[in-house]
Amino acid sequence: MKELQAILAALAEAPEVEPVLATLVTVEGSSYRRPGARLLMMPDGRRIGSISGGCLEEDVLTRARRVLSTGTAETVIYDTTTENDLVWGVGLGCHGVVRVLIEKLPARPAWAAALAKNVAARRETVLAVVHRGPAAVPLGTRLAKQEEGSGDENLFLNIVPPPPALFVFGAGDDARPIVRFAHELGWHVTVADPRAAFATAERFPQARALVVGPATGLVVKAAPGADALAVVMTHHYVHDVPLLGSLLGRPLAYLGLLGPRKRAKRILEDLERENPGVTAGASDRLHAPVGLDLGADSPEEVALSIIAEMQAALGGRNARPLRERTRSIHEVEAFAPQMP
Repeated sequence: MKELQAILAALAEAPEVEPVLATLVTVEGSSYRRPGARLLMMPDGRRIGSISGGCLEEDVLTRARRVLSTGTAETVIYDTTTENDLVWGVGLGCHGVVRVLIEKLPARPAWAAALAKNVAARRETVLAVVHRGPAAVPLGTRLAKQEEGSGDENLFLNIVPPPPALFVFGAGDDARPIVRFAHELGWHVTVADPRAAFATAERFPQARALVVGPATGLVVKAAPGADALAVVMTHHYVHDVPLLGSLLGRPLAYLGLLGPRKRAKRILEDLERENPGVTAGASDRLHAPVGLDLGADSPEEVALSIIAEMQAALGGRNARPLRERTRSIHEVEAFAPQMP
């Protein structure tokens, strides 16, 4: 998401230029990136994004310069399924076949403006990337049409989901690296705290929203949605209890509580006494202590462990080492996009 946001920002900052965009549209076998990865080359040679681990970029950029000059889009196939994959000069060795569309963009592409608005508003967007077909059908990227489905082999339907939404309840110093790391990933971050002196733009310049109010009504005021990630970390028991009580009653993608296991147990017991049934299913839903076991000590290390656990939850993974994985790292999933 961060890479795509950077590409959209570059297009917005230079609305009169006509850059070249390379899009990874299909993958068979193993590949470092998945369909939807993009590399933007500006006319001055500046580039944003990537479509591989670095092994395809030089060849793609060479072709991009030609597309910039001719204006004619090209679709390139890189086949690395054989041991002798040096035919096109990069020696990738990933044992896969990837197809890349390289197109010259017009100034102010309509799809980019629409996508930027949807990203800012956290709305899903479906892009249609035509990468082959009859000569009468132009290659390139556009917004998908209502009637288009995923069965057209000439078309890559790229579903761009909204950025993850993270709600950090607690604006102490240890929340600051969490907000920074999430921002680097392109997430939309809201910081909420009962203390106005803590939840400030000066302390959290990367936060998209700052919410201040009594702990008893702070969750309602912040209004995290069903797809939100939330962590409670005020360091004050009297604040954490009502915050967690409110969050447990909401459907969330992830809910974490900072602090030792004994403290979490006591909070849940207090909540259950005040409102029987409110903690039902908490043992399965609540990540407490929050974060992965990385041996973290400093605020930055703790933030890394929390963000990593959240990313695993978003990806539906168990956060085990990749060397223990017996299935493909990149799962291939069938999808039927719902058009807006």
